[in-house]
Amino acid sequence: MSKVSVHLLGVVLWLSCWLVLNGEAQVDYLKYKDPKEPFATRVKDLLSRMTLDEKIGQMVQIDRSVANANVMKTSFIGSVLSGGGSEPLPKATAEDWVNMINEFQKGSLASRLGIPMMYGIDAVHGHNNVYNATIFPHNVGLGCTRDPGLVQRIGAATALEVRATGIPYVFAPCIAVCRDPRWGRCYESYSEDPKIVRDMTDIIPGLQGDIPANGKKGFPYVGGKTKVAACAKHFVGDGGTNKGVNENNAVIDWHGLLSIHMPAYYDSIIKGVSTVMVSYSSWNGVKMHANRDLITGFLKTTLKFKGFVISDWQGIDKITTPPDSNYTYSVQASIEAGVDMVMVPYKFDEFIQDLTLLVKNNVIPMDRIDDAVERILLVKFTMGLFENPLADFSLINELGSQAHRDLAREAVRKSLVLLKNGKNDSAPLLPLPKKIPKLLVAGTHADNLGYQCGGWTMKWQGFIGNSDTSGTTILSAINSTVDPRTEVVFRENPDADFVKSNNFEYAIIVVGELPYAETAGDSTTLTMIDPGPNIINNVCGAVKCVVVTVSGRPIVIEPYLSSIDALVAAWLPGTEGQGVTDVLFGDYGFSGKLARTWFKSVDQLPMNVGDPHYDPLFPFGFGLTTESVRDLVERSTSATVSARACTFTIMVTLLISLYLTG
Repeated sequence: MSKVSVHLLGVVLWLSCWLVLNGEAQVDYLKYKDPKEPFATRVKDLLSRMTLDEKIGQMVQIDRSVANANVMKTSFIGSVLSGGGSEPLPKATAEDWVNMINEFQKGSLASRLGIPMMYGIDAVHGHNNVYNATIFPHNVGLGCTRDPGLVQRIGAATALEVRATGIPYVFAPCIAVCRDPRWGRCYESYSEDPKIVRDMTDIIPGLQGDIPANGKKGFPYVGGKTKVAACAKHFVGDGGTNKGVNENNAVIDWHGLLSIHMPAYYDSIIKGVSTVMVSYSSWNGVKMHANRDLITGFLKTTLKFKGFVISDWQGIDKITTPPDSNYTYSVQASIEAGVDMVMVPYKFDEFIQDLTLLVKNNVIPMDRIDDAVERILLVKFTMGLFENPLADFSLINELGSQAHRDLAREAVRKSLVLLKNGKNDSAPLLPLPKKIPKLLVAGTHADNLGYQCGGWTMKWQGFIGNSDTSGTTILSAINSTVDPRTEVVFRENPDADFVKSNNFEYAIIVVGELPYAETAGDSTTLTMIDPGPNIINNVCGAVKCVVVTVSGRPIVIEPYLSSIDALVAAWLPGTEGQGVTDVLFGDYGFSGKLARTWFKSVDQLPMNVGDPHYDPLFPFGFGLTTESVRDLVERSTSATVSARACTFTIMVTLLISLYLTG
């Protein structure tokens, strides 16, 4: 054999060995992408391959307005979100959402390690940012249903509609315990009672799926492509701030925090919630975004929460007063406290730069970064993002489906609370007959879908009017419910002469609050918008009237109560106004019970059930009930048949008696 041949043979052998070794390395490299491996193994393997830049990128969540495929690839961004009203284009379709999100995802997948990003959105009462989605009642109404099973079904329907648009993560549920209705987020709370809020955490298995029997308690769980990762918020005490001021200080002792504001977090963790969002508020003067004792010490260590902790929108900026006055300190304080993912949402370069320097200068230890990234990766593996990173159009027909609208309608009728039904000793006014000559419908909220839905609908602060999404207003529902021969007359603000001169049989008045969200909703007066009081005075003095309040909380009603024949709290019912008419006209009976105390005067606030000086207009748990017309008819028919049978028996008995004595 020539020297050349020997040399060639050596090269071939060397190449063969290199290919074998490289093949083994390639198999090892793909370990974190192998769905057969346990999540813990995949997380450990992937983490071991990540640079500091890649790790810090995973800890960043940015708004879609500053995201693009190149940013996702080069900055290794872990998550993107839509803030309130942030959409691909006006009235975007499900396909528009899927296409936008997939473009971002393709950028992430093109990065060195191909770690998929997770897209998050506020879906707090249905998929509320998206045109034509089903808008369910806000939590303040759902709490009045006392029906965890209903809430779980709403979670499942919401998950389908969110997934229809390619989104796998929602910032819901809000499990705040609102202790003061002056708080602008009170409608996001199910109740003033922690027990009801705990029961309503059943929405989490609705959103995420039921944990398998052999599943680990406290670990995040998402059950496939029709489910979404959920987020329990806002940790902790956000509903207990002083005078109900949003983002303010909750002054309460440890026992009070544990017994009122913390219990729903126990339940959420047991039910596998994937993420927890930190509150803007403070506890006894310490900003929650910087509270290491509660985030790392209690949530992660004592409660053994294994998912990841996310900040609120620019939440870390507000650690300092004024906000953003020392951003580097805010980054340090929040990460050291235990925040794993930061909702930046815009200036991500500054965040990445500051956190990188803090780690390189040994201010923040590497094991804190690793803890954050391990948690984020665990949730992503649990969600199945590595196996199915790109969305498709297979679920687009779920968005606003009739089945979901029917469910929302059911939720509306079960959430309504009947507070008064008839004056003094008079006969009950409700249910109203469908067949009457002439019906007056009045009020600012009778024909306004935006008012019905409230804040966090299409836009952050909600919308006004009927054009921003599809649904049924209460007026439209009345028109489609009454007999075709009934004349329905709508006047938003009728004067007294008009009411008196038109011979109306009944009047339905719909009044309430404007849409609002967060601080914009803080109120010290809790009054309905004008001309609501004037409408009640003009109408209820002249015709039998039903007043329906559309509001995110109890409002001042005591001054008008004596003139009102029937009073219904409809809360913020969402897009399905027919749920209101279902009970007004007796297709179903009223069943809702107050999940919050209704005050006489705002001077009494805060006032919650169990307080020493509890003197409400309507107490916690109050709610009159009615039977459906169908049930009334059946009972009446049954009573008539029974009476006839009884009469027949008496007559036969008398005849037999006469015969025997004769």
